[in-house]
Amino acid sequence: ASSPDEEWPEAEKAEKLARGAALKWASGVFYRPEKLEGLGQYRSRETQRNSSIQSRLKSTVQSYLEGVGAGLEQLRSAAQEVQSVCQDLGAARWALLDSADRFQGLQQMRALMAEHVQLASVVQVLPQLFSVQEMFSHTLQLLHGQHLLEAHAELMMMEHLRDDILSQLHLRGLSSAQTTVLSYFGGLQELNESLAKQLWDIVGNSLRLVREDPVLFVTAVRIIEREEKIDDTLLLEATFLPPGRPKGWKQKFYQVLHETITGAHFHAPGTDTEGPGLAKHLATLQKDIVSELRVVKDLMVQCVPAHYNILSICTATYHQALTSHLQDILREDLDKQALFLLLEWALRVYHSPEMMGHPDLLPEVDVSALGPLMSPELVDQTERKYVVKVKASVLEWMQRTLEVEFKEWFREEEPETDHQGFYQSALPVIVMQMLNENIRVAALITDSLQQKVYNMALEELEAFLGRLREALAQCGKEHQKDRTVPKYYVAYLLAMLNNNLALSSSVSSLHPDTARREVPASLRAALDRTQKKTCQLLLEELLLDLQPLCLQLPSRKWLSGSQLVSSMCEVVDRYANDFSRVRKPIFTLLLTESELLVASQYLRALMQKKMVCKNEEERDQLCDRLLQDATQLRDLFCGLGLDQSQQSLEAVFALRELICLKDPALLSLEILGFITKYPDVSDEHISTLLDLRGDVSREVRHMVLEMMAQNPQVVPESYRPIFSTILVPAPELPFCLRKGKCA
Repeated sequence: ASSPDEEWPEAEKAEKLARGAALKWASGVFYRPEKLEGLGQYRSRETQRNSSIQSRLKSTVQSYLEGVGAGLEQLRSAAQEVQSVCQDLGAARWALLDSADRFQGLQQMRALMAEHVQLASVVQVLPQLFSVQEMFSHTLQLLHGQHLLEAHAELMMMEHLRDDILSQLHLRGLSSAQTTVLSYFGGLQELNESLAKQLWDIVGNSLRLVREDPVLFVTAVRIIEREEKIDDTLLLEATFLPPGRPKGWKQKFYQVLHETITGAHFHAPGTDTEGPGLAKHLATLQKDIVSELRVVKDLMVQCVPAHYNILSICTATYHQALTSHLQDILREDLDKQALFLLLEWALRVYHSPEMMGHPDLLPEVDVSALGPLMSPELVDQTERKYVVKVKASVLEWMQRTLEVEFKEWFREEEPETDHQGFYQSALPVIVMQMLNENIRVAALITDSLQQKVYNMALEELEAFLGRLREALAQCGKEHQKDRTVPKYYVAYLLAMLNNNLALSSSVSSLHPDTARREVPASLRAALDRTQKKTCQLLLEELLLDLQPLCLQLPSRKWLSGSQLVSSMCEVVDRYANDFSRVRKPIFTLLLTESELLVASQYLRALMQKKMVCKNEEERDQLCDRLLQDATQLRDLFCGLGLDQSQQSLEAVFALRELICLKDPALLSLEILGFITKYPDVSDEHISTLLDLRGDVSREVRHMVLEMMAQNPQVVPESYRPIFSTILVPAPELPFCLRKGKCA
């Protein structure tokens, strides 16, 4: 046997811990001698506490033992009861085994009972089955008399009878008998079709009926609702689905309504796509749609259940049908008026208070959630088509304007003038009005269309200026053949300059945004080219009048005294008088170019190698003549308003200094200053001037040309060339008697 300490090691461990704790406590309390006096009190108190603890322990153990005893007693009682139940179950089992043979008889009775129930059911429906054909006829009469609710009630009764029989056959697996039942009830199909036809006729005329006879429409909706509930019930049970189910009449209701709306307005053959016809068609659509949506909102909504959302359905139907209808129309080759009408109608009219935003339709009718009537892609495509049509129209009008403009040139009268006396024509007004009108009209649709038309207008204006220059060039060629035609050629060229200036000043007003009215560089360049071309033709005309006079320079007759320059001044003065009919910036330009032309022609005449000074006396005469001519021409242009600093005639004065130089040895220095001032002077020009003096030796000539080679000149960008436009005649080759190398 084991000792108590071995059986309860935890108790021994607890006792040791308790003793250790007690020793620790005692050593802490009695560590001084004076504390030992209270040892008796401590012992007495601890003895009392131990007694109290032992009493509580005994009470607890006693209570625990009593509970264990009661539990054991309950276990013994439960064991006895279980044994009793087992005995009863055994007895019942033996009793059931003895009665097994008797249950066979009950099974037969159950089968008889089921057969009896079936026969009873058949007996109950026999009167109804026998009266089916009579009910068919009666229901058909009700339908013909438009007693739809009564007819539908009898139809439902017969369908219920048929479906109940078919369901029983289905449950018993008698599928072969179903064919017989279906054949017997075959008239139901005809009744269903007849009823459906009347219902869809009513729905197709619903917009008229809700105003004239809403009862008929409400009846149709009630029948559709009945059928929808039957469909839902059968689909929910999902055990047996009779033939013809689900009928889906509610969906058919929406389909017929959709077909009615689209067929009445959008499937009419031969829609007129020309401007007036299309405008009338769109106006009719606008009026009819608003009127019919009013009927739906005010009347039809009250005739159908709320869950039909009939107003939203009709609104969406009109919206979708219009979308398809517009797409169909846009597939045609429409003119610009038709394209504009469609864009305006789809983007402006459709959402306006005159149509879908009509006060009588708001707030119930809301098309904002249905998307745009025309997609952004279709709008962009249509806008581009419109711009193409407008471009063709603008091109035609501009071409016609150009033809009329040049036709007027051949009249026997000067061009018209404005209140200030400047020549002008109607061309810039017509062109700008045409472009402005198209841009303004496009602004009524969208900003993007306005920008497209604006870009097109600038492109067409630039192309028009190109055609205008071609026409000017052609007219100039014809005039060269016969300078009497047109009679007022110069006047009309001056009018064209004023027209070009008017176009240049007004083209910025085409831009729809006043803050961004910048003329594109290409158009500005086209306007500049047109101005230059017109000025060129004017200067060519001036040149033709000056050339006969310039051909007489230089000559001995001219040296001795001549009225050549006076005649040139008269020609220039006559042209300047004509130039005064253009506005100031162009007048100044023409005057400047005319002065350059006169100076260059005068210099060109001097360099034609027609004369060489024979002696110093002739050189002095030449210097005097050059001074008189240059001074007379300079005074002329100063009198016309051209400042001396802007004149190219200073080159004649500078050239005179080279002629007047007494010592040829100083020519190198003078010519260096001359080529520095006029860097476009070439060796040929200087060589010709040296020839004109008639006293320059080969050595001096070589020195001068060498100096020029050592001091090449760079022409500044701001320099106005004069000598580069003057061609010097090629030197004559030595005469040879026969072909071969010349000495």
